[in-house]
Amino acid sequence: MTDLAADHLHEEAVETMPTMRRVQRKMAPIVPAQNIAGRALVLVIAIMTFLSCLTFGAVTLVRDTASVWENQISREATIQIKPVEGLDMEAALAQASQIASEFPGVKGTKIVDRDATARLLEPWLGTGLNIDELPVPRLIVVTIDEASPPDFAAMRAAITPKLPSAALDDHRTWVDRLVAMAHTTVTIGFAVLALILSATVLTVVFATRGAMAGNGHIIEVLHFVGAEARFIAREFRWHFLVTGMKGAAAGGAAAIVVFIVFSWWSSRNMATPQADQATALFGNFAIGSTGYLGVGLMVLVIGALTAATSHATVVTYLSDIDIRQPEAG
Repeated sequence: MTDLAADHLHEEAVETMPTMRRVQRKMAPIVPAQNIAGRALVLVIAIMTFLSCLTFGAVTLVRDTASVWENQISREATIQIKPVEGLDMEAALAQASQIASEFPGVKGTKIVDRDATARLLEPWLGTGLNIDELPVPRLIVVTIDEASPPDFAAMRAAITPKLPSAALDDHRTWVDRLVAMAHTTVTIGFAVLALILSATVLTVVFATRGAMAGNGHIIEVLHFVGAEARFIAREFRWHFLVTGMKGAAAGGAAAIVVFIVFSWWSSRNMATPQADQATALFGNFAIGSTGYLGVGLMVLVIGALTAATSHATVVTYLSDIDIRQPEAG
């Protein structure tokens, strides 16, 4: 009896070994881990993230520059004296500077010297200028108290009778226009960013539907035998989250490299007149910590958006199956 029992147990073990091997074999994923479509999706998401980060960085740069312009309204004003026949320019500059400095709310005045004036004109007239031979206006920079600015109308009334060719400019007109233009640019930038994110969502929807079409029979069988929609959606969500984060990280890293290169280029060309003009308009092309933090946030948003879009697409697809099943029956 002992030998018979041992033979019976041996036969049962031999019969169950293929089943155990099948159980121990790693289950194939619902969504293929790597395929051509998956690699293409990573590349598309990387491009979308790169464009999104560039747009966000440009919006940050323009917004910061607009803030600088707005602050300059309350910090400085300019007295411009045009050269006329018989006018002693140096004496006129000193007189206008003296009049302006006597007003309450004026912290100080600074006469823009000949060399500085020539440097301002270099981008248009070239080097080696002789200011005395050209009818070039001279400038006085008036630094004002932001808390209690002076009475600009009274200052104009005091300067104009003594120096008819002098004009006081508080920069409000042209700076307000530049700030309005900057705010419009920021609005357009956010609209472009929204369009890029919308295109990313549509791309993920098509990619998810493509992955489901390639594995539709498996998904339907799993769903019909009792697999919950949450389980199937979780498989897709995890797959597309990893895919989205790979692409988003690559695109964000490329954008950061671009920002660093532009910042380095700007710092290398600080002494040239062209760089001075560009810096006056756009700052030093550095997006700062806020911009880099925004790039990191953009990477996380696009990764999460990819996963959420995939999840919603799968749940909608399975809901359609549940609706079609009773109709077919």
